[in-house]
Amino acid sequence: MTDITWTVRPEAAADIPAVHAVNAAAFPTEAEAGLVDALRGDPSAWLPGLSYVAESPDGAVAAFALLTRCRVGGAAALALAPVATAPEHQRRGAGSAVVRAALDAARERGERLVLVLGHPEYYPRFGFVPASRYGIRPSFDVPDEAMMALPLDDSAPVPLGTIEYPAAFGV
Repeated sequence: MTDITWTVRPEAAADIPAVHAVNAAAFPTEAEAGLVDALRGDPSAWLPGLSYVAESPDGAVAAFALLTRCRVGGAAALALAPVATAPEHQRRGAGSAVVRAALDAARERGERLVLVLGHPEYYPRFGFVPASRYGIRPSFDVPDEAMMALPLDDSAPVPLGTIEYPAAFGV
């Protein structure tokens, strides 16, 4: 548990340098920070209002989550990537807060499906399960438990097939 209250909101233009810094600090290389920059420049992938930040009590960007357009078997879906928390704020709830906010925003927009390639011990807390349970697979080799899916609308059928990521992902 944490005693910090995270303010979570959509990313603003003024946040872009801080978002870059959080992604660069959270990962071993700047690849994820570069990925965000590349996705931001791809109008077929970038969806305004689905890039979220969590602010620490002092107003600094503490965590970031991004949902961009991908496709599954030709049907529209979302990719959750990257999710990053500044090292000094990790394991204090900022990452979970920002992921929940981004997923809520996607539901409100009427999106049907979110995919994530990530830690199988982290993402199930949000409802993600192995994508293979739905007949969804990536076009590259990854452990089955790391490629996960979260249907957002129980009334709609889940698309199946191969995941097509935006070009910036390089897969």
